[in-house]
Amino acid sequence: EVQLVESGGGLVQPGGSLRISCSASGFTFSFYKMAWYRQAPGKEREFVADISYHGLSITYAGSVKGRFAISRDNAENTMSLQMNSLKPEDTAIYYCTNGNGAWGQGTQVTVSS
Repeated sequence: EVQLVESGGGLVQPGGSLRISCSASGFTFSFYKMAWYRQAPGKEREFVADISYHGLSITYAGSVKGRFAISRDNAENTMSLQMNSLKPEDTAIYYCTNGNGAWGQGTQVTVSS
């Protein structure tokens, strides 16, 4: 079965950094573009970043460009999101997806003093 499991979320102060990860199984990971989305309280789920199957093509939402960095390790079937200069508005549940109907359970990121 297809499984995506996010991890690494937590509480961080504004301006701080956090790295979250997504572990994939049940499909050929290296064949898929992968993406991060997030959903803040009271808001719709929104796109954060995606990365092509080989890791060479990356797209970021304007709100995170220059602060976040997406990466993947096809040998480990994992994808990561390094989040720097975090802002309170980055507070959300972060989800990974393969763009083909599979989503993880999410990991909570809270940016607060």
